Amino acid sequence: MRKKRPVSFRGLSQAFFLLLFTYLLWTATYPLNVAVPLKAVFGADPLVTFFTAISERILTEGLVLGAFILVMTFVFGRFFCGWVCPLGAVLDIMSLGRKRKDAICAANHKNLYRAKFYLLTGLFILAVCGIQLVWFFAPTVIMGRFISLNFIPAFTAAIDSALIFLIKKFQLYGAGLDFYRLLKSSILGIKTYYFSHAVIIALFFTGILAGTFFTRRLWCRAVCPLGALFALISKKAFFTRFVSPCARCNACVAACRMGAIKEDASYFKAECILCRDCIRACAGNNTRFAFPANTRKAEQKRPAFKSKRGVSRRDFLFLFCAGITAAAIKAGHKPGAIIKNAFVLRPPAALQEEKFLNRCVRCGNCMKVCPTNALQPVSFEAGFAGIWTPQLLPQIGYCEYNCNLCAKVCPTGAITDVGLERKKKLKLGLAKIDRRICLPWHKKKECLVCEEHCPIPDKAIRFKKELVEGKELLRPYVDINLCTGCGICVTRCPVQPRRAVKIFPTSLDRII
Repeated sequence: MRKKRPVSFRGLSQAFFLLLFTYLLWTATYPLNVAVPLKAVFGADPLVTFFTAISERILTEGLVLGAFILVMTFVFGRFFCGWVCPLGAVLDIMSLGRKRKDAICAANHKNLYRAKFYLLTGLFILAVCGIQLVWFFAPTVIMGRFISLNFIPAFTAAIDSALIFLIKKFQLYGAGLDFYRLLKSSILGIKTYYFSHAVIIALFFTGILAGTFFTRRLWCRAVCPLGALFALISKKAFFTRFVSPCARCNACVAACRMGAIKEDASYFKAECILCRDCIRACAGNNTRFAFPANTRKAEQKRPAFKSKRGVSRRDFLFLFCAGITAAAIKAGHKPGAIIKNAFVLRPPAALQEEKFLNRCVRCGNCMKVCPTNALQPVSFEAGFAGIWTPQLLPQIGYCEYNCNLCAKVCPTGAITDVGLERKKKLKLGLAKIDRRICLPWHKKKECLVCEEHCPIPDKAIRFKKELVEGKELLRPYVDINLCTGCGICVTRCPVQPRRAVKIFPTSLDRII
């Protein structure tokens, strides 16, 4: 009997990529000194890069990396799913110690496994028709959004609260306070974030994890369209599983986390994620993965199961007609109609609204990197098509004059990197002073806050002198030619709870 391996190299690989993914998102803060750009991280997801390129008829930056992942899949099979994918790693963590038998398997639940191929086909047809919806299903986007908008804010808030509690509890106001400041500013980069609607994002992520209580990697087996794309390619992968004549104990069948192995020891090659659980479970050392010297001969000796699973011609035609219908409905909208009544301020250098909604993958990178926490996920302010896209909320934060990091981390170009100097001149909106509650206008009290904080060199907020009740008073007004709508006047306004300054979008069409 072979001694079982104490170390899982796949587990180490998963831990490495999950920690690396989290670290890169954690360190995505001003001034953004990271070794690996976030664009490259999300470019490794072919679903994001290729489907965005197809729907927008453009060449995205991540196409080369995405193509490399597909080529490697053709060689090795679904290695990304089993060794790299951060969402897959979390799903495996949720299944640790599981002893209950999986509720489904590929041999007995073919229709359930087929669902992801339907989804992939539907997303592809929609992309061809100019509609991009991969943001809802792409695993790297789902994981990145959860880490940026849920995990990091909750974790940093917990650390911050714990350190403050310890300092107060044990009176550590000397060295302890200095240590806290060091952690907060450098080593851990502790910063308390707040994101609206984060609960909905967390519930969506929790729903994916909940599937593991029924079956390991249920999301990967039945839903994930990226897994379906890899499955289509890996059917012809060179790296193959071989099984020598064995006692048919079915230990490998029970161990397979994808339910890909049949009772006769053959397997669904498209569903195999190279987890190697079957090797560790095999007491007789009868299972191995290798590149066959003679592929045809090896397949005749121990063939993989030839599955007919996939999308039939009838199903494809149905999905194609549905995609055409969706495209026709979209084409029937007048420009800007889907957000006709929306009050949404977009990040600087964002594409025109129609293009922005279609190209944005809702990854949360721009919201995470924003130094003032001003960018927040939209709920339904921009209609259903705009859900989870970024908006600027001046009540929470403002657009920093000397920052354009949101454009540098956007993986699809929905926010365009036009350079810092040009970004400073772009108009997000236009400030308007509410004279009914503004202190100098309403209560006849002097207040210079909005003008003092305006970052425009020539000041977009100016004063006019008026004689009020026998004394001279400075009253603010907005120079519409200079105001860029950065929102700092709203953030700093002392009037509470309703601010005396509001930012209104100048139009639905951006400069870019």
